[in-house]
Amino acid sequence: MTDRSSRHADLPTYRRPVPGGPDDAELFTPRLRTRPAPTRQHLVTGADRLDLLAYRYLDDPHAFWRIADANPDADLDALTEPGRTLGIPGRSR
Repeated sequence: MTDRSSRHADLPTYRRPVPGGPDDAELFTPRLRTRPAPTRQHLVTGADRLDLLAYRYLDDPHAFWRIADANPDADLDALTEPGRTLGIPGRSR
C-alpha cells in the first residue's frame, strides 16, 4: 500500500504476481505518471549527487526524483556511477 503522503498515492494501481510467491499472491503496484522526457544530458563524475544535479538543472534539490523518473533503466544507486550519462528533464512550470 502506498503512503497517503506519497506523490504516488493518487495513482491507479495494477496487479502483478509475486515472484517466487504462491500462485494466488499478487502485489498492487501504483502506475507511474508519464515519465518526464529528458531535454538534456549530463555525464556523471565522482562528485555528482542527485540532489546537487537537481539543484543545478531544476533549481530544486528536492526534485531529484524527477531525474530518477527520467532514467527508468537504472536503480537509484546506479544513477550516480561515474561515466554514466543521465537524461535530465526540463524544469517544471
